[in-house]
Amino acid sequence: MSLNIEQAIREHIDKTVHMSLGTATPDGKPWVCEVHFAHDDKLNIYFVSKLTTRHCKEIAANPNVAGNIVKQHPLEESPHGVYFEGKAEAIEPSDEQLELYCSRLNRNKIELTEQLIEEDGRRMYKISVSNWAIFGKFGLETNQKHELAWGDDD
Repeated sequence: MSLNIEQAIREHIDKTVHMSLGTATPDGKPWVCEVHFAHDDKLNIYFVSKLTTRHCKEIAANPNVAGNIVKQHPLEESPHGVYFEGKAEAIEPSDEQLELYCSRLNRNKIELTEQLIEEDGRRMYKISVSNWAIFGKFGLETNQKHELAWGDDD
């Protein structure tokens, strides 16, 4: 049986709204935080965070990020997750990006728009993913790791 890695990634992230995001200082000191996310058809990832958080400050200095989107499971179940690496940047979201984020996370678009214009408030970030990986059975007999090189066409 063969596995369509892209399809497995899409199905997994469609079922999950929470991810772990790894950032690093310019000298390489790592940090991990948890954020809610949305994604578009090109598998770009979007999240919103306050500018004052450590991960946003680190992204401003070093845009390289990595993360995972893992389904929590009891010990007797097999691990199952999606991993990524890419570059993050603060964006001025389009109406389409705002709608995508708000509808996925059940957020009020007007309220979020107001938060995004506050000087030291929240910003929307876009992660342009360069590589994906999955680990788990994903319909196969055994746990396996699969990788998928990816790129943003913009």
